[in-house]
Amino acid sequence: MTNINLNGGNLTLEQLNAIFSTIPVEFDFIDENDIVRWSSANRHRLFKRTDDDLGKHVLEVHPGHSQGHVKQVLHDMHSGDRDSINIMIKHHDQPVNIAFYALRDENGKYIGCVEVTQEVSNHQQRGSVWRNIKQIFHKK
Repeated sequence: MTNINLNGGNLTLEQLNAIFSTIPVEFDFIDENDIVRWSSANRHRLFKRTDDDLGKHVLEVHPGHSQGHVKQVLHDMHSGDRDSINIMIKHHDQPVNIAFYALRDENGKYIGCVEVTQEVSNHQQRGSVWRNIKQIFHKK
């Protein structure tokens, strides 16, 4: 199997796909022209993406009520005003963190962004130290 050389090591395509399909986080890559080029395909997704969404402008895959926010994020990323933005929303009464990270080449030129979405209700519980200890020893 072919290795993909990355900063920090290398992985096979099978390993890389397994990582993105296992981690309960959504990743979407939007290129420098604001086109959706890749989405992690896993069962944990809150906001479904299909192969039909690939190649569409990012505004086409976001609901109308969020498009103003998405436009502002894209503007700030392109202009260099911001390199990351975190937004907390409620989705089906659950807290969700949506983070955008600008991607820049070695010369600082904007080459796209990654949108990372994660349901975070488990991250906001009281007694998190005790919860962490229980999770270490409790096998599902």
